[in-house]
Amino acid sequence: MYELRDVEIFLTLAEELHFGRTAERLHVSQARVSQAIRRQERHLGVVLFDRTSRRVTLTPVGRRLREDLQQALDLLHAGLARAQAAGPGAGRTLRLGVFGHAAYELRPLVDAFRARHPGGDIEFGEINGADAFTGLRSGEHDAQVLWLPVAEPDLTVGPTVLTTSRVLAVAADHPLVERGAASLEDLADNHVVDFGPDVPEYWVASMVPTRTPLGRRVPRGPVARTFHEILSLVASGRCVHPLGAIAARYNKPPGIVFLPLSDAPTMEFALTWRTTADSPALRALAETAADLGPIVL
Repeated sequence: MYELRDVEIFLTLAEELHFGRTAERLHVSQARVSQAIRRQERHLGVVLFDRTSRRVTLTPVGRRLREDLQQALDLLHAGLARAQAAGPGAGRTLRLGVFGHAAYELRPLVDAFRARHPGGDIEFGEINGADAFTGLRSGEHDAQVLWLPVAEPDLTVGPTVLTTSRVLAVAADHPLVERGAASLEDLADNHVVDFGPDVPEYWVASMVPTRTPLGRRVPRGPVARTFHEILSLVASGRCVHPLGAIAARYNKPPGIVFLPLSDAPTMEFALTWRTTADSPALRALAETAADLGPIVL
């Protein structure tokens, strides 16, 4: 078995167990499939398929060969992908949009990307919840780290890079401060920030639910566009707001307390990019992130 095409024919027939469907799937003639299998069997001196007029089945030798060849083919494809990712196209600077201080936590990803791809680098840009997808669609950012879910038809969602718990930002004199913690049910007794009409409702609701677990409505308003606008509104006592716990790690604003939201689900942030802007550098970054795994905060 010397030709890669013959390997593909064997593996496809091993999956389809039908000469006609195999030929159709590979865009070759049925005679070409038959010839390739006979040639392989002659070369190996074994029967790979039992054929009758009604069915085609793999012999025990054929089943073992299928497992070995599939593994070898997977390794071949993975090696080619790594070689492409390591090529000149991967060695450029990517502009990565993040929320607030997430750039500090992404140092392991940046270091791994630089080590794998000499000449490649990452620069950070800031995004905010009120226009989180604009930077991608305008080309200002090559990729962004966005909380999930992201269900935009023009965007590709890659590997998860960060996971974190949630906190509730409240004014220092808020009654919840005495309790020392908050729950999602508490949102119904307060107003939360409204991001405005320019972001998808499903995405905002994954951070700031419209109803509590018991079905009570969560009041929204006033409107804020940036993280610092949110903090100003919270400090003034006009609202409370759920945030990722990373906000409490890097911010100690006067007049604000961050309370654990113990019953809120863990947040996941994934590498996301515009599908039409796919490139070797983006694929290299995504592969590095997948191999590294999520950074847990």
